[in-house]
Amino acid sequence: MLWKVLIVVAIVLGTASAASGENAAKKLHALLDEEWAWRLAEDPLFATSAGEHRYDDRLPSVSVQDEARRAAYRRKLLSRIRAIPVNGLSETDRVSYAMFAWELADAIEGFEQKRHLLPLTADSGFHTEFARLPEEVPLATTHDYENYIARLRAFPNYAGQYIALLREAMKAGYTLPRVVLEGYERGIAAHVVDEPSKSKFSTPFREFPATVPDADRERLRKAGEAAVMSGAVEGYRAFLDFMAKEYIPSARTTLGASALSDGPAIYRYLIRHFTTLDLTADQVHKIGLREVARIRAEMEAVIKRTGFAGDFASFLKFLRTDPRFYAKTPEELLKAAAWIAKRMDGKLPSLFRRLPRQPYGVEAVPADIAPKYTAGRYVGAPLDSTRAGRYWVNTYALESRTLYTLEALTLHEAVPGHHLQGALAKELADLPEFRRYLYVDAFGEGWGLYSERLGLEAGFYTDPYSDFGRLTYEMWRACRLVVDTGLHAKGWTRQQAIDYLAGNTALSFHEVTTETDRYISWPGQALAYKLGELKIRELRAKAEKALGARFDIRDFHDLILGSGTVTLPVLERRVEAFLRSGGEWRKRTP
Repeated sequence: MLWKVLIVVAIVLGTASAASGENAAKKLHALLDEEWAWRLAEDPLFATSAGEHRYDDRLPSVSVQDEARRAAYRRKLLSRIRAIPVNGLSETDRVSYAMFAWELADAIEGFEQKRHLLPLTADSGFHTEFARLPEEVPLATTHDYENYIARLRAFPNYAGQYIALLREAMKAGYTLPRVVLEGYERGIAAHVVDEPSKSKFSTPFREFPATVPDADRERLRKAGEAAVMSGAVEGYRAFLDFMAKEYIPSARTTLGASALSDGPAIYRYLIRHFTTLDLTADQVHKIGLREVARIRAEMEAVIKRTGFAGDFASFLKFLRTDPRFYAKTPEELLKAAAWIAKRMDGKLPSLFRRLPRQPYGVEAVPADIAPKYTAGRYVGAPLDSTRAGRYWVNTYALESRTLYTLEALTLHEAVPGHHLQGALAKELADLPEFRRYLYVDAFGEGWGLYSERLGLEAGFYTDPYSDFGRLTYEMWRACRLVVDTGLHAKGWTRQQAIDYLAGNTALSFHEVTTETDRYISWPGQALAYKLGELKIRELRAKAEKALGARFDIRDFHDLILGSGTVTLPVLERRVEAFLRSGGEWRKRTP
């Protein structure tokens, strides 16, 4: 169904006429506004992250019945948007039409493929997201604190709904593979404490901002500490008990998505969902093999530049074992990341005309999730927030955190990668709200990987070891095409995947293992990076060839990011329309 909708959308975008579309535009905007209001009410946590605070005292409802109700509503919306004539819609509205139809159809198909029964991955889930609550919510007034307390109290019911959902998943055989759940309980148990002072959820009650009246503080502190123990701790205790006694012992012993009921169809859907392209697993696998071979040749050339006397495997062993390539303290690693980020900040005007106003900071990955977490990640913030976006760097197991990959990691997660792209999207005030907060993996992660390569143009990777680190990260994403399809469509074992990653990249063995478990538990997501980056590079090459001396990298980047997140087919049509117009960059609408 999704692909049929995409075909319809492609025809619509390619044949829109110049006839008046004022009435159609009003209908479209009314529908988008209606759905946005519904979306905020359905997901209060998302509403908070989007700067809507009417629901700050609530948590979502996530029962199977709720998921079915949402799917039914989306079906009605999809029928209604199909009934809107698109002739005469502006370019912005045509893109909004396309993205809204894609998002609805994708969500409906996801429900039909039972994706809601797989709410956990090897390193994340509702429990890790809730653990960020003290940093994610506003805490400036008495009312803010009362909202926070209400959410703490609501957590046992929220966790109970997920437990019920996971029990339904167990009945259907939709569990995570047992092999990726080793040590999973530790991240949950970290929040099961015997007194409030030991819980991170009590942090806001230890020191109040000046905007909270003195007369309210003791009441809020007592109520908050009680809510921590009866709410947050009890919810985590119930979830820990369920995972240890029911879910993990019953988890499936198979690995790939293909082992699920109707697994091949599920994986084909996940490929489309994460890449926005209609590719088979075989096609993706072949693209990956081709990219691995190309990047391997570049890596061999860099090894020669270092003067290293030995083969590829010996060079990888050298990188993984020589102390010079590893920070000695968490502070050293964080400072190195911050220095790289600040240097790139100074280069941004040479690469972009439009820059976001929202800043970002550099922090360590929280300790409760760090052991099974990736090397780094970007965490955004609402535009009205009192905090900045955050570039997380994993300081756990320092012997596995390679300095030679830190430039690539920083450019991907901070700038010009996820922070710049995400903050710019939220600041596109002329777009409908859903487009400002939409995230399509192929676009966002493709941009992140493309951003790593931009470091070459900005004067980074001057050290051959750092350049090898850049290629290791690109090779890592190319290997994902091979490994993900291998695991989920070709019957690969976990050890095959580990060996393939370890043999082709200079990632540490710890990272190779945690990344493999991530791919096993999150089918298809790993495909987004390389396929998205390849499309952006393809479009840039096309623009450079068409425009010649008139090509300006700043304008190209503004065009790519100027519509927020879009699918790769929509992005391609936008660039092609721009080229047909003769390259009038700044006259283009979002």
